[in-house]
Amino acid sequence: MAATCEWEPCEETGQDAFIVKFSNGHVKNSEQLDFQLLKHADGVNPRKKNRRIVVAESDRLPYVGNNFGSGSLQCNNLCRYFVGVLDKRTMQMKVHNAQLFNMLPVIPGESEVNENTKQADTYREKVDALIEAFGTTKQKRALSSRRLNQVGNDTLQQAVALAARNIIDQKGVEALHNEVVETEAQTDTAHFLPPCNTEADRAEDVYPFDQLLSPNEFEALKDAGAKMAALTAEDLQKMRAENSPQIVLRHLESLPKEEAARDRQSRCVWYLSFLIKASQQRRLSFKFGSEDGCPRIIINKVLKDFTVESFHNGSLRNTVSSSMRMKLAAHCLALLLHMSDQTANLTLLHRDMGISDVKMLEVAKAMGLTLCRQSAHSREEAGTHDEYRMVSLVLPLVHYERRMERRKRKRMN
Repeated sequence: MAATCEWEPCEETGQDAFIVKFSNGHVKNSEQLDFQLLKHADGVNPRKKNRRIVVAESDRLPYVGNNFGSGSLQCNNLCRYFVGVLDKRTMQMKVHNAQLFNMLPVIPGESEVNENTKQADTYREKVDALIEAFGTTKQKRALSSRRLNQVGNDTLQQAVALAARNIIDQKGVEALHNEVVETEAQTDTAHFLPPCNTEADRAEDVYPFDQLLSPNEFEALKDAGAKMAALTAEDLQKMRAENSPQIVLRHLESLPKEEAARDRQSRCVWYLSFLIKASQQRRLSFKFGSEDGCPRIIINKVLKDFTVESFHNGSLRNTVSSSMRMKLAAHCLALLLHMSDQTANLTLLHRDMGISDVKMLEVAKAMGLTLCRQSAHSREEAGTHDEYRMVSLVLPLVHYERRMERRKRKRMN
C-alpha cells in the first residue's frame, strides 16, 4: 500500500500568483474567505515538489482546489499564465507566473475517505444498484449475465497471474529477460537485411557499398587498412595459429598488387574482421574495439546498428541478440560480395561467426543469392569438408518460396 501523503503550509511569498475560480458561483466579498496554501512535504521528488492545494473556508462551506490529479485544470499543462502587478508609486509592473485552481465545494460527510471507509461508488455501480432496485426483468437478466462474465474474466486473470508468478519463481527475472531478447530471432529475417535496390541494372548496385560503409566511415578506416596491407607472411602464420577467422585470412593472402585496389580491399578486410569479432560477443561495451585502434565512428556505428539497448541496475547495456547476429551475418555477406566479385564462401562465414548452416542459408536466400557448391581439392585443411557452399549475386535475384508444414486433415467417414 502506498504511503500516506503529507502536506504542510507553504511559505512562498510573492513568487507565483494563484488564481482561483469557484465552480458554483461568484464571490461577493473575498475578505470573508480564509485562504490557505498547502504544498507537498516531499520537496525532493520532482513529481511532488510542485503540488499545491488551495483551501478557502467560509461560514457555510469549505472550498478546495489543487493543481494535480483528475480534478485539476488541464490548461495549466497546456499553457503558461502570467499576472502583472502595477506599482502605482513607481509606475513599474512586475510579472509573476500564475496557476489556475478550480475551487470545488466540500460537503461534510461525503468526501471524507480514509483507510477504514469504502471508496465512493462509480457511475457504473450506481446504475447497477438502480437496476437491481427498479429495473425491468430484461435489465436484471442482462446485469446478472454481465456480472457472471466479469467473474469469469477475474478468474482467468487470476489464473494467468498465478502461472506468470510460478514461471518467474522458477526461472527468475534475468532468465526471462534474456528469453525476451532472444525471441527477436523469430521475426522475419528480411527486416535485418542491408538496404537493397531491387531495380538495379548492375549486380554491384543491388546492395550498394555506400550503404554498408559511408564515405566518412570508409575514410576513417585508412590507418587500420594500412596495417592490414602491411602484414607479412609471418604475421599471417601467427594469426592462423591464434585461430583468426579463416575467411579473413583467405582475403589477406590474396590482396591485390595494385595500390588503390589493395587499399580498398584491406579496409574492407579489417571491417569484416571487426564485424565477425562483434558477432562473437554477448555484450558490447562503449570501449569495444578501442584497444585494436578502431575509429570511434565505426564503434558508434556497430553499437547503434547491431546491438539491442537495455537497462540493468541503472546502467545501459548493448546486447548482441540472436536477431542482431543475423543482421551482422547479412552485412558481412553483402560486404564479401563486394570484396570477391559478387561471390562469397558461405561455409567459411558461418563457421567464423558461429552461426548454424541453416540460419546462414536462410540469410542468403532472403538476400536472393544464387547457391552452388565448390570442391576444395586445391587445398586440404584439417577440420574442413571437401565441399564449400558458395553464393553469388546474379540478376535477377532468386525468389525462394518458404516451405510451410501443413497438417493432414482427417477424413470424416
